[in-house]
Amino acid sequence: MKHQEIRLHGQINPHIEYYVTIAALDAFRGTFYEYAGGGLRLFAPGNELILDAAKLTHRGNGGSFCEYMFGVEQPLADLVKSEVRNRLVMFGATSREDGSLMFADGTAGEESYERIFLEGNAVHNYFFFLFGSVTGPLRTQQAEILQLAGKELKRSPHVGDGDDARIIDELLPLLGHRTSLYLIKLIDRRHQQYRDAFRELYLAHRAIPDAEYAELVELAGALGLDAYQQERIRIDVMYKHPDNRRIVDEYQSILIDCKRRGRMDKGQHARLTRLKTLSVRSKIPSALFSAMDEVLKPDDLAGGAEPDSLAETRQILEGLFLHERQIDARVDGDDLIKLLHAKRRAAESRDYAFEQMLLETAKTCDEQARDGGDVFLVENFSWIITYFDRYDSCSEHISQLAFMDKVRFTEELVRSLLNNKKAFDLLGPKLFDELFFDRILQNRYLGQFGRQKLICLRQGLTSIEQGRMTLQGLLQRLNDLSRLEQLYNRMLQLTKERVRHFYARYQTAVERDQLLREVARELGLSGEAERKSLEKLFRRVVQNLQMEEMYLHNLLPRIVAGRDMALREDFLSNSGLDRFYVEELEREYFEYNGLDLTQLSLLRQELAV
Repeated sequence: MKHQEIRLHGQINPHIEYYVTIAALDAFRGTFYEYAGGGLRLFAPGNELILDAAKLTHRGNGGSFCEYMFGVEQPLADLVKSEVRNRLVMFGATSREDGSLMFADGTAGEESYERIFLEGNAVHNYFFFLFGSVTGPLRTQQAEILQLAGKELKRSPHVGDGDDARIIDELLPLLGHRTSLYLIKLIDRRHQQYRDAFRELYLAHRAIPDAEYAELVELAGALGLDAYQQERIRIDVMYKHPDNRRIVDEYQSILIDCKRRGRMDKGQHARLTRLKTLSVRSKIPSALFSAMDEVLKPDDLAGGAEPDSLAETRQILEGLFLHERQIDARVDGDDLIKLLHAKRRAAESRDYAFEQMLLETAKTCDEQARDGGDVFLVENFSWIITYFDRYDSCSEHISQLAFMDKVRFTEELVRSLLNNKKAFDLLGPKLFDELFFDRILQNRYLGQFGRQKLICLRQGLTSIEQGRMTLQGLLQRLNDLSRLEQLYNRMLQLTKERVRHFYARYQTAVERDQLLREVARELGLSGEAERKSLEKLFRRVVQNLQMEEMYLHNLLPRIVAGRDMALREDFLSNSGLDRFYVEELEREYFEYNGLDLTQLSLLRQELAV
């Protein structure tokens, strides 16, 4: 017999909206609720849940659940199971040291809405209780409910969707035909409105234009959202984009494998590095990776001898703040250069011990200053942090310019880079290049246009300082390169489509001229002057297509058959094609021909060497 449902919907205050579903075989005869004192009271034998304007109060059995998102504490036991999507909290349950749960009969409590949406999901959270199918002491009821429905609640995709009906359909058969289930969904309408607005913009643009982002900032201000909740919501939306989720989930799966094996080999390290590079292009928040690194990084990686750069960092910081208070151990320019290079190496290797050491030093410094210590300690440490902030700002913007095709520099940003460059030049004339250009220019995933933009920026900053170029002139060159990059990508796409559907050959000058005219018309570029400017770029497109065809039809089959990694690397080094682009071609080739993708991973293992 199909169960019956009673649904209640309303607002408990201007910000919090509720949906209550009461489900049972005969819900109309056994439903208990009332409105009193401006709040909603739901009750059943042995159970009560009250929603008033400020908080939620409960007693009896049941608990709460929500979809995991950034900022929701996730136990290692859940993190290592890719199928677990949701956080489940049973009233009166606590964790033992071995990870198992211990239940108590004292389950009553209350939670403010602010805490619910801060510690749980920022947009919507569920609470529930039931009666009819579980009996006995509360600890027994809670253990039985967890056994019956816990696995489904932690894995259900409908929790994240907010689909109450499907959640009910999943749970009732598990709980038994005598069950009356009370399901309460709470929604923070402000967070929901901000999420929907950001999601619409992100799905439409990925790199949200300045004007639209300004409107988003204005909306957050009007809604009164704090910065942390805004960040959580943005990260959640970006993570759920299919392209981003694939990168983050693959990164997590590698770390889980490392955790289970207790070590990380060179191949895994190389793949993690590649995924991090991809994440820069996709503007995936680094917080998603750092949270996983901190929880899943194998313990043995932190053991053994400390890396030289970390040992040097510890020596400088502890020598100043902890061990040598009686001598002048201030951090000078040479020390700061060592710290900056250590910070760079820690960022490249995802070694969070450096940041942890910095936090510990800051804490010690603050404690000494609070207890009447020398204020110079705070001033000298602030000098270090100022340079670290300069490093983070420069590294972020220069990396985005190198690996993203729609980045637009502004006058304000270039001025900031110039000011930061002057500060780094005070420490060492080559330091700026060493920190921000040399390593990226050696990155094999740096594309042809990314390299051009990077070199243009490096030379342009120097030329501005020498008075040989204006700030506006550098901006114009960078924007011209960005437009050329976008035009090239669009032209490559259109040319491939034309070749695939209409042209069997395009080897002769006549064929290429006809193809160029059609592509130019598709691009809306019909003037003679525009046509001439396109010819050089078109030759580059055709050359790259020819290289692509040679690789797919001649070299790649030989590479796959013979697992010839040397031949593959030779092509990648000399073809002029971007490594990202070639790897995407390889993936499509393997999928089209039904080949095992693990073989493709083996071909790429030379990256770990």
